[in-house]
Amino acid sequence: MRKTMLESVLRGTLTEPPPQPDQTGLDELAASVNRAARGRLGHSLSIRHVDAGSCNGCELEIHALANAFYDLERFGLRFVASPRHADVLTVTGPVTANMRDALLRTYDAMPDPKWVVAIGACGADGGIFAGSPAVVGGVKDVLPVDLTIRGCPPSPRQLLAGLLALLETAA
Repeated sequence: MRKTMLESVLRGTLTEPPPQPDQTGLDELAASVNRAARGRLGHSLSIRHVDAGSCNGCELEIHALANAFYDLERFGLRFVASPRHADVLTVTGPVTANMRDALLRTYDAMPDPKWVVAIGACGADGGIFAGSPAVVGGVKDVLPVDLTIRGCPPSPRQLLAGLLALLETAA
């Protein structure tokens, strides 16, 4: 055991260092989302997220938006627990039969104007789960979708760019 530990200390790290983040680009993108939200809504963007049956890959990327690196609250974006406080409903995963009614109730509880964003390949059209007897389909098969952010899973930067595109184009 000591021999293995000593070898690992003497050998050093075997992985490459991570690339340096483009913090300026991220700051500009997040600031653009904040300006667009305040311009269109008059307040910061509130997001309610629903997992309609995903593998949780997209959720990991969505949760990364709130970590110390992205920290989107500093730009006026926030996730809310109640659909009554939300402007945007983000949905991941294929919509399962068990989650269909809960998703519809969440959408109905949101005030107008409200937008729906389908996230990931599964949210777009059911992904690899399409055709399963437990799956109703993609989000568009249950709710009117305003934006689809494809990817398996999409990166946090893609999610942020998608929210900006939604605010710039949504009626």
